Amino acid sequence: MCLGIPGKVIEIWDESGTRMSTVDFGGTTKTVCLAYLPDMELGEYTIVHAGFAITRLDEDSANETLRMFADLGILEEELGTA
Repeated sequence: MCLGIPGKVIEIWDESGTRMSTVDFGGTTKTVCLAYLPDMELGEYTIVHAGFAITRLDEDSANETLRMFADLGILEEELGTA
């Protein structure tokens, strides 16, 4: 992924001392590293770039951004689901 895509954290686990998560991007899930946001919780939304959660955001902002990317026709390309 090149753009910062927002997604919802749906699973968190420890992998050799690094917090990892499964993040849902409107139906597509990816494995994401939580090293930069070690206090992320289940159900929170984050911006993901290059496989790393880089910032936390609210659900409304996340959904608005996902809709905008989908409307522009770039969401599937960025998520590798095209």
